[in-house]
Amino acid sequence: MRTQELKEEIARLKAEKKAVILAHNYQLPLVQDVADFLGDSLELAKRVRKLRDRKIIVFCGVYFMAETARIINPDKKVIIPDREAGCALAEGLRPEELVRLKQQHPEAKVVCYVNSSAEIKALSDYCCTSANAVEVVEGLRGEEIIFVPDINLGRFVAWRLKRKIVLPASNCYVHHRFLLRDVQKARRLYPRAKIVVHPESPLEVIEASDYALSTSGMLKLAAESSEGEFVIGTEISMLYRLRKEFPRKKFYALKPGAICEGMKKITLAKLYEALTLLKEEVRLKPVLIERARRPLERMLES
Repeated sequence: MRTQELKEEIARLKAEKKAVILAHNYQLPLVQDVADFLGDSLELAKRVRKLRDRKIIVFCGVYFMAETARIINPDKKVIIPDREAGCALAEGLRPEELVRLKQQHPEAKVVCYVNSSAEIKALSDYCCTSANAVEVVEGLRGEEIIFVPDINLGRFVAWRLKRKIVLPASNCYVHHRFLLRDVQKARRLYPRAKIVVHPESPLEVIEASDYALSTSGMLKLAAESSEGEFVIGTEISMLYRLRKEFPRKKFYALKPGAICEGMKKITLAKLYEALTLLKEEVRLKPVLIERARRPLERMLES
């Protein structure tokens, strides 16, 4: 089918099956265009809790995000258009490695970034987003902290709080590849622009930039700032949403090749197939859902 036919069929199937389509900000533009809601993984999982009439969630993102939606919405069926849409960050820390860290630091509280597997969430005490990671850790005064799985976000939190934190070695390769010289080059090319990077970036990149913000924070800044030009240091498809929602402002990529291969596995054709066949369903054991929900709910309630 042609693109327009695919879009029409997706709309028909969605209505017929009472499904809701969620798409992460890093999805391909065509997928973003047909989504009911766009956002980061937790924004989307939280939003769908309120949709009592929708029993099927089609999550266009990487696998851990679909898992999170399943954990927060245990009464709904969660479908991901491509089960192989993985996240190097979430997959970079194995549960047995976290168990070993906990054994080495028996008094420590474990704070996991929402960008983690269900198994890692189940082994954690608290969960956080890139937007509230500093606040969550700051609230655990006097506690030894293990922060997983992102070493760069953990270093950012430690830097902001001037605090020692136990960190693993996992990272998001998209953000980890940003370099100080990328920021310096952007300063020369776009002297009037504010440089905004994701907190998953290396600390020296964050220190050299004007803002370190989550994707939701980037959208808020674009909406509220009087500035007209921004260099954006995150996955390239975020620029599509920013340019679409704020056409009078200019957005430049810190690194045009910043592409998440896992996110790009989701296509319009796979979304159509997922709605048609209702596959691939995300299935988690009830005991895992219960254990992983605790740190998530603790964060949502705070």
